[in-house]
Amino acid sequence: MLKASDCTLYSGGHVGAEQFFGECAEKWGVNEVTFSFEGHYIKREKNVYMLSDDELRRGNISMEIVSTHMHRQYAQSEKIRRVFQSIFHMVNKGSQVFAVGTILEDDTIRGGTGWGIELGKFFNRDVHVFDQLRHKWFTWRHGEWTEDRPFIVEKSFCGTGTRNLTDESRTAVEELFARSFG
Repeated sequence: MLKASDCTLYSGGHVGAEQFFGECAEKWGVNEVTFSFEGHYIKREKNVYMLSDDELRRGNISMEIVSTHMHRQYAQSEKIRRVFQSIFHMVNKGSQVFAVGTILEDDTIRGGTGWGIELGKFFNRDVHVFDQLRHKWFTWRHGEWTEDRPFIVEKSFCGTGTRNLTDESRTAVEELFARSFG
């Protein structure tokens, strides 16, 4: 079992899942890095790393490619692009990706959280989603979502997800930390 103090959570500090992942990390003694950028509002302001414009550009991708992979259209706004660029840094640093959201029929995840999950798949990370509608954890294996009970087993991991966290989701994240470090 890993020691919590040897691990680092990478997140974006947004209200909801990312904020709660950070609170759990703090409770368990996990190191935390919150990626942000100038002009970006975050709720969790612990250990914030402000990404420069050059660093953000390293995570740049065509919004057409994002829309194609996510099977939906995203606005061409610079703010959305910068959010997706910051997600690149979270996922790039984490050897595992944990998210809270909704798995859609096309196997993508609702909202911006879905881009973090797609990047995790591209980067060959262990990807786990707590589906708020089914109240269960799922892991991406062999091209499909499989019901699972994941553990944090890597020293670096990413925590992301929906702004609208349910009580069941909070419990699921708390239990993830407890079974991984308890």
